Amino acid sequence: MTHSPTHPATSLGIDFGGTSVKFGVVQGHNVIDSAPAIATDDFTEPSPLIDAIVRVVEDLRQHHPGICAIGAGVPGFVNFRTGTIHNLTNVAGWTNIPLREILHLRTGLPVTVENDANCMAYAEWKEGAGRGMNHLVCITLGTGVGGGIISHGQMLRGANSVAGELGQMSIDYQGRQGAYGNLGSLEDYIGNNEIAADAREFYASKGVERSVTDCTPAALSQAANNGDEIAVEIWKNIAAKLATSVMNACWLLNPEAIIIGGGVAKAGPLLFDPLLQSLHTQLSPAFHEHLKILPAQFCNDAGIIGAAALALEESEKSHY
Repeated sequence: MTHSPTHPATSLGIDFGGTSVKFGVVQGHNVIDSAPAIATDDFTEPSPLIDAIVRVVEDLRQHHPGICAIGAGVPGFVNFRTGTIHNLTNVAGWTNIPLREILHLRTGLPVTVENDANCMAYAEWKEGAGRGMNHLVCITLGTGVGGGIISHGQMLRGANSVAGELGQMSIDYQGRQGAYGNLGSLEDYIGNNEIAADAREFYASKGVERSVTDCTPAALSQAANNGDEIAVEIWKNIAAKLATSVMNACWLLNPEAIIIGGGVAKAGPLLFDPLLQSLHTQLSPAFHEHLKILPAQFCNDAGIIGAAALALEESEKSHY
């Protein structure tokens, strides 16, 4: 299956979130069409949600008959080789669901299923901030913390296709207990909700009362940019926590760049400047020389673009 530069291939990206499923028709790194998102709360088990997804897919194919592959990015643990979802974060009932096989049988198209953070990493590597690089660590910072790793020009997936979960790496061996019994996981300190709760407590320690709404990452960014010194200090604390995991990843993988996306990354220099400073004080020159800390190029569409691009590449390997 080949396509000319003037007639790029068209694929469909599906981005599963904790609250909704989003769709995008993709050519290259452009989302050329979309469909209304499906709220996952409207479904209590996988089958009806899959039915709804297939209906949207078929509708988009009516408008874009050139769609030749489907990629789905999902939060949670996924066996990329089989396309089976081991669990879907924040969505009940999704345990050991062979989504690739189901969607292939229902649509007749080649399908890939991948972790959503890996999809983001793939998009940034192929078309975004990491284009042309062979060694990347990509991190998404939002309600949860996800990661994807590119090493020697390949996605690093591990023995069971679940490598790269940077959010579950420990920054404190006596720290908070994570969802899987792991202590001190990064996600339990710099997820959106954890940032807000910890920021409110930090304000209180300074004799200042703030609501949770006042302590969201967006609100903290605005406060810091408006001269709130406590908010600036909070961002330095967030950067220090993130730096611990990033430092460990650098010692282990020696990447060319760290690419950071997600809502928390919108803090920009408030997060990136102290992060880079922390890394320079905790890594030898061989590891931090030429190391780049980059914002992700793709924002909310990263998962869709990455899933669609990955599906296209896999379909050209003639798996079907």
